[in-house]
Amino acid sequence: MRRLIDFACAGERLLGTLDAAAGETGLLIVSGGNEVRSGAHRGMALLAARLAAAGVPVFRFDRRGIGDSSGENGGFLSSAPDIAAAAAAFAAQARVRHLVAFGNCDAATALALFGACAGIDRLILANPWVIEDDDGLPPAAAIRARYAEMLKAPRAWLRLARGGVDLRRLAGGLRKLSKAAAPGDEALAARLFGALDHWGARATILLANGDATAIAFRDAAKAVPLAARIETLESTSHSFAREGDADWLFERIMAAL
Repeated sequence: MRRLIDFACAGERLLGTLDAAAGETGLLIVSGGNEVRSGAHRGMALLAARLAAAGVPVFRFDRRGIGDSSGENGGFLSSAPDIAAAAAAFAAQARVRHLVAFGNCDAATALALFGACAGIDRLILANPWVIEDDDGLPPAAAIRARYAEMLKAPRAWLRLARGGVDLRRLAGGLRKLSKAAAPGDEALAARLFGALDHWGARATILLANGDATAIAFRDAAKAVPLAARIETLESTSHSFAREGDADWLFERIMAAL
């Protein structure tokens, strides 16, 4: 059974969706970016229904300033009160004894940073966000990976020779590579890895190996020992939207639960 629940957060009203089930371990889904609680392509709504049918209660919500919730959108780094309020509302409504949280992109990073204060027991983090700048270009690690792929592909060189490559964008990518910091040096990445050290083996990390955000995370994590379990999917879809991705995600979440 699916029902809407409104709850308070810092003087605002947030709206959440509970997919009820009999299990005592519940999954809190936190949306990434500025996505509403249904997720990209309704992916999180479909995932919630599937998990509830398997006996897992699931709670999704819109943070302040997003979707059906009031207030101003302060971005993922201001979402600690939202996550805590949603976790409390979920526990009160579903009476779950154990709380696991799942988030993709910057929601994964927010959960790593703020989940402990919200009373969350374990985390499932997909393609965690470690990128500081927002210049419209992919992360430096993703640019390197793309160039390495191009070097192996004769068609890419032919496309360049025929003018099929945006030279201005290419030059921008090269400039970004020349200025890229060493892996793990960025402040956000350092905060994330410090938080992951706290979670240890209670965190599971899921990566779509062709996704630019996942590539940036793996690059930043090269010099950092992680106790978290890392699982990789052969996909370029950041939101796990390609054929077979949803099944893989469901199976990994069930295993982590």
